[in-house]
Amino acid sequence: MNRLFLTAAAVAMLLPGVASAHSKLLSSTPAADATVAKPTKMTLTFSETFQAALSGADLTMTGMPGMANHEPMPIKGFKTTMVDGKTMILTFPRALPAGTYDLKWHVVGVDQHKVEGGYSFKVR
Repeated sequence: MNRLFLTAAAVAMLLPGVASAHSKLLSSTPAADATVAKPTKMTLTFSETFQAALSGADLTMTGMPGMANHEPMPIKGFKTTMVDGKTMILTFPRALPAGTYDLKWHVVGVDQHKVEGGYSFKVR
């Protein structure tokens, strides 16, 4: 019995490890629920390497000062750059105007699993 256990343990050590963890958003600028002054870029840093070609973000302006019934307005025309395999940078052609925003991101890890998330922030 002892020999069988040792053999099984040795075989298990030789098998390739399976990554069970999925990428998580570690930090962002602006941060969730933050109020910032007219950003020209956003930075999202993840815990795991992701595939740049299959990953990205959508930004929507959800409110504008002085407009009570502002319809959600997708923000277009920004450039998305992937850095070091774990960081996504959104660069805007001009500073974001005052208002509230929702960011939705998605990353596809090297294990082919898609992970999504999002958060809101304000620009003053």
